[in-house]
Amino acid sequence: MGRLLPRHPSSLLLLAAAVAAICISSGNLAAVRCAPVYRPDYLVDGNQLVDMQYHMGPVVSGSPTNLYLIWYGRWEPAAQAVLRDFLASLSAPAPFPAVSDWWARTPRMYADQTGANVTGALAVAGEHSDAGYSHGASLRRIDMQSVIRSAVYAYPDPLPLDPYSGAYLVLTSSDVQVEDFCRAACGFHYFTFASVVGVTVPYAWVGNSGTQCPGKCAYPFAAAEYGAGTGGGGGGGQAVLRPPNGDVGVDGMVIVLGHELAEMATNPLVNAWYAGDTPTAPTEIADLCLGVYGDGGGAGGLVGNVSRAPDGSAYNVNGVDGRRFLVQWLWNTVRGSCYGPNSSN
Repeated sequence: MGRLLPRHPSSLLLLAAAVAAICISSGNLAAVRCAPVYRPDYLVDGNQLVDMQYHMGPVVSGSPTNLYLIWYGRWEPAAQAVLRDFLASLSAPAPFPAVSDWWARTPRMYADQTGANVTGALAVAGEHSDAGYSHGASLRRIDMQSVIRSAVYAYPDPLPLDPYSGAYLVLTSSDVQVEDFCRAACGFHYFTFASVVGVTVPYAWVGNSGTQCPGKCAYPFAAAEYGAGTGGGGGGGQAVLRPPNGDVGVDGMVIVLGHELAEMATNPLVNAWYAGDTPTAPTEIADLCLGVYGDGGGAGGLVGNVSRAPDGSAYNVNGVDGRRFLVQWLWNTVRGSCYGPNSSN
């Protein structure tokens, strides 16, 4: 598990810097290279040395940082509402432990050479629906930039092109096929090329795996398939958990979206915070804690101690309007371990 080596031969830049992604274990896939393996159960207690370094690049520090959502494919309003509420929860108060506590106690602590910390204010500033599949129902990784370009040049209602305080999220519906999706990745973040979009801005893609590979990209809300990257090595003795918002695919997207947002904020141009010697395989702050959602997580595929709602669904943070979510723990550089606000420590 770890980073993916990008497979885009069209640009030397893509060979020099990795597309950061949740990586699914795939020992037989010669095209996929993962970063050095860390043991999540050791990382929870700080028992394994991790060389998390700052590489002099910027972090996402705009206050507020404007999030622009691109709904690619056909989306149900109920599914969209879950993801909107998760994004709204990043900066909004909620009962402890809250999504905003999760963000403030780890990603927010990272800073760049100017002394600017990762932003604590994120706001959805615009949305674009691409229900017509403008680039088809089967996308390559590099196509995400063209999807963004189409959204910012759409007529009559384009998304703003926001190079100073914007970040773009491409969210694909469950019927959209994406290169390496389910096979080697559940999501990724990178930055746009000025030659494609017109400016350089950070972006992330996350797909709905509900009908394609829930056991790989929506674990632990579905039985783990062999090699599920988010399940700590295949699931082990972990029982399937009930999703807090009643949608395996969308609740799985929340996990991946949180993962990618945290890494995009701390390493937007793939030259800021990561462990390892080379940006071609960076291990970022969420990669180190794959499969860890609470105390005791990581070992044998167990997610750790999480809360149960009255209906039996599993969660570890609270959000706006009574929402509950399950989010992955992140690497806390001060504590030197994986950490979440639901930790007993």
